[in-house]
Amino acid sequence: MSSSVISPLGFTSEENYSKIRQQISGLSQVNNSTLSVNPFFAGHISTLKGSSTNTKFEIICKIAADAALDKIELNPSRTLYILSTTKGNIELLNNSTSNSTRLALHATAKWLASEAGFQNSLVVSNACISGVLAMIVAKRFLDSEKYDHLIVVGADVLSQFVISGFESLHALSSEPCKPFDADRKGINLGEAAAAIVLSSKPNELGIIPSIKITGGGLSNDANHISGPSRTGMELGLAVRQALKQAQKAPTEIDFISAHGTATVFNDEMEAKAFHSLSMENVPLNSLKGYFGHTLGAAGVVETIMSMHSLLNNEVLTSKGFDKLGVSQSINVCKELIKKPLATCLKTASGFGGCNAAIILEKDSY
Repeated sequence: MSSSVISPLGFTSEENYSKIRQQISGLSQVNNSTLSVNPFFAGHISTLKGSSTNTKFEIICKIAADAALDKIELNPSRTLYILSTTKGNIELLNNSTSNSTRLALHATAKWLASEAGFQNSLVVSNACISGVLAMIVAKRFLDSEKYDHLIVVGADVLSQFVISGFESLHALSSEPCKPFDADRKGINLGEAAAAIVLSSKPNELGIIPSIKITGGGLSNDANHISGPSRTGMELGLAVRQALKQAQKAPTEIDFISAHGTATVFNDEMEAKAFHSLSMENVPLNSLKGYFGHTLGAAGVVETIMSMHSLLNNEVLTSKGFDKLGVSQSINVCKELIKKPLATCLKTASGFGGCNAAIILEKDSY
């Protein structure tokens, strides 16, 4: 597995995973009047800033891609660069003198792909399922044999635009978030970039395959622009699609990496969805207590961490959880669980009612 994660916890996948298994959080209080007049908790990469030629968003995307591609040579004509993001270069809006064409997501993706040495690029931007959806799109391209290799880069950075939006919804927590906990008060935002190389011909790259995406599913609640389904049946539908494609029963899933934003409605909806699938006893975690909600990067970051979990045969602790705060029973991990693992379900949900799910499996050879 060739991947990288850039976050407040570190600049490699391995460093991020090591910190999480020690229950070290990247959340901290941010006092920055250019982002918000109020102090807020977030996953903030304070050591990286934009330059006169590149935005912070572009810089973290490039660092992530370069790290994932280190010592790997991909055929440019048979490789697709997928950018997963919700807001991209939105920070350019704050520069009244900027006339950068890279404010457009497709232009940013094309430029980043070119910087990485590739001519083919694509944007996946569908609210907070963008990262998981990008994995599904990547799998479909590989299955169709249109491309042999893909690099998926997910990224978003903190901005006044995003923070003010969540503040207007009264969704931000004034303390570190507590997904699925009875005392949760809302989300923490975060910034991160993550990159992963997916290939149908790993032997060409000198890579021993370790994890496969064997199933994916999508659905929409058609409920509300910013509020999820009240029943969880639609996320359940996406999970069922993923399980069917992977030819797995719910009982064959070893752990769940949930979206787990620590909002009342999201956590409740996910709990109902998993319970409807008779998955209430499957170990489950949310990684938002370590990274915050990194929007378009979340699905890529959390998928990479879940892959490391599979390879290390351990289910990570869901930080911030103490007492169940949803109406349906689910098995939220309060401590690191060591046990043999083969399969993982990764879910995501977002504004507009979108839902996505993928199944990760250890390769059998």
